[in-house]
Amino acid sequence: MEDIFIINTGGTFNKIYNKISGELDVDKSNSTLKEIAKKWQAKLNFVSIIGKDSLDFTDSDRQELLQAIKKSKYKKIVVIHGTDTIDLSAKYIAESIDDKSVVFTGAMVPFWIDKVEATANFAMALGFCKCAKNGIYIALNGVVGEYKEIVKDRELGLFKRV
Repeated sequence: MEDIFIINTGGTFNKIYNKISGELDVDKSNSTLKEIAKKWQAKLNFVSIIGKDSLDFTDSDRQELLQAIKKSKYKKIVVIHGTDTIDLSAKYIAESIDDKSVVFTGAMVPFWIDKVEATANFAMALGFCKCAKNGIYIALNGVVGEYKEIVKDRELGLFKRV
């Protein structure tokens, strides 16, 4: 996995229960990725930036993500992102990046509440990224494709191909 870089931006994937406030907070410590890497016995190369729920993302945050992708020496990148605006960020990145494979993924249920969805989405994104051609993709809920082809069906609560 050393040839894939993971950029962790926050989102539900990373949320943990805050026993003081009673809310789910975005964990910026990468504990989710560390837990997955421990189980897989894999060395994952990652950085954590932004650390927000995607509903709170701004164009400034997307610019920070874009710069992280541009500056990376890696040609294959997985971005962990909140599912509510994953399409907006993917589109923003696609406008400037055409020489790398970037796969966006996330989860609608926090890893620390139910490890299955987050782990499955992350594994699918990693596997797809390994063989993907240059482009911007979304991998969620068992579907993967170019960012323009994958949408969140808010009535069904899942992602699907259009």
